[in-house]
Formats: sequence, structure tokens, C-alpha cells
Amino acid sequence: MTDSTIRTQSEERCQAESETATETAAEREQCPECGGRLVSDAEHAETVCEDCGLVVEEDEIDRGPEWRAFDAAEKDEKSRVGAPTTNMMHDQGLSTNIGWQNKDAYGRSLNSRQRQKMQRLRKWNERFRTRDSKERNLKQALGEIDRMASALGLPENVRETASVIYRRALEDDLLPGRSIEGVATASLYAAARQADTPRSLDEISAVSRVEKDEVARTYRYVIRELGLEVQPADPEHYVPRFASELDLSDETERRARALLSTAKETGAHSGKSPVGLAAAAVYAAALLTNEKVTQNEVGEVASISEVTIRNRYKELLEAEEQTSV
Repeated sequence: MTDSTIRTQSEERCQAESETATETAAEREQCPECGGRLVSDAEHAETVCEDCGLVVEEDEIDRGPEWRAFDAAEKDEKSRVGAPTTNMMHDQGLSTNIGWQNKDAYGRSLNSRQRQKMQRLRKWNERFRTRDSKERNLKQALGEIDRMASALGLPENVRETASVIYRRALEDDLLPGRSIEGVATASLYAAARQADTPRSLDEISAVSRVEKDEVARTYRYVIRELGLEVQPADPEHYVPRFASELDLSDETERRARALLSTAKETGAHSGKSPVGLAAAAVYAAALLTNEKVTQNEVGEVASISEVTIRNRYKELLEAEEQTSV
């Protein structure tokens, strides 16, 4: 038997095996009775047909926990695994953290000798967690991002994005000549803009440890060097928060959105501050719906002056009149 014949037979056998495997996989995905699609029912640990309801497999392995929890506290108490990895911690949450309570596993207080030992372990554990200047820098910056995000009421996805942006800035060596707090604030501002939950520069600088001008300058530098795509802030994204803080009705919020949509159609929003337009729209909508709110109250919520509100709300009303004529 020649080598070519052996090679041909081997190829035919491999092809036949692959076809058999494909047919077997297709059979597993189809109902043996009606040929319908099979779906997995995790609640009953069964695989059933979506069309005729035939139970193809039962007593499947449940990969979830064997316990039930009805609130977050009970879930944390019963869980036997650690938290998932996160970019919001400098070591991504993989290192060990020794608790500050001087108690053993049974809740009994430790004696003085054991307390001294635990204090010494905490100290060395903290030193091992931040082994070099880069990790210490990251730890400080991520702590600042978390503090500012909490003060501004930003969700967790914004904090994660801000942490990733800061890590990229640190890896690309963008920090020399700039403060840690400045780059951290710029990262949070960029992340909030990307997630369509923007905060104004005045709001950001109010909770930051750096001045507004430095935040703006660092923000422009970071997005340019990292090539971040940040769309211009939409005034409508500010409206729900302003209306909520002023305790205005849904009708007023809808009217404010309508005023901003009209301004976009006529081009009246071009070159104007999104925060100022949003605040003016909320004030104008409150007047149109006979809700009592002053320019001073709106200005305090939006962190802008009453003069800006007066100028912008007149422009919004004029734009609406032009479209209605």
C-alpha cells in the first residue's frame, strides 16, 4: 500500500469523524421528537423543547450556591468567595485585606499580645500591597476617584471607566509635571461624559482638590494623548437631575426637553454652555407649567449665575416662537 493511499484513507476517516461529530452536535441542539429548538430551564434543572415541551434531559448540575439569600447583607454573610476583580483598586482586589477588628473567628476579643501581632501583620501586609511608587500612586489616585464619584453620585460603571483611563495615563507616562489629583479628576470628568451622566466643570472642581482651570487643562491633555472619543455634552442629559433636585413635575421635565429639542433644530444652542441651556430650559418650563421656582434656586442647583439663566431662557422662548409661527 503506497503512502498516498494511506494518506487518502486517513483524510477520509478524519472527514467522516468530523461529520459524525457535527451531526451529533446538531442532534443535541434539536428535539428528537419534533426537531424544535432545545432550551435550558435552570430553575427546574431540565433541558426542554421550546415547541412541544418534551423534557430531553433532567437532573442537570446546578452550578450556583446551595444556599439562598434575600438581601445583600445575608448574601455577603453566606458567601464563601471573595469579591470579583475590579479596576477601582490598585491591585484589582486580588490581595488579602486584614480587618481592623481585634476579634477571632468566633467573635471573641484578642488579648494584648495577639493584638500587637495583628497590628504588626496589618502593617507588613499594607507594605506588601504597595511594593513600588507606581502602585502607591495608583492607590492614591483610585481613592480620589472613588471619593469624588461618591460626592457627585456617579454610578459604579463611571468609576470603573475613570479607573481604566487613569491606568492608561499612568502607563503612557502622562503624569510627569501634573498632579495625581488633577489627572484623577480629569479621568473622572471624561468617564462621566462618555457614560452620558455628565457633571459640569464647576461641580467637578467643587469636590476636587485642584482648581477648575487645572482640571480643564489636564482634561484636554489626557483626551488628546489617549485618543479618547468624547462627544459634546447634551443639555438634555442635565435636565432630569436638575428637575429632581428642584422637585419639579414630569410635565415640566418634558417641557424642558421639548424646548431644548427646538433650540437644536433652530441652531440656538450653538456656542452655548450645555449646563446653562439646561438650567434655562428647566426655569422656562417651570414658568410655562405654572410651577414656582426662582432663578436663584435653579442657579444654585446648576452652579451658574442668574444672568446666564435670564439670557438663555429668553433665547429658548424666542426659538420656540419662531418654530410655532
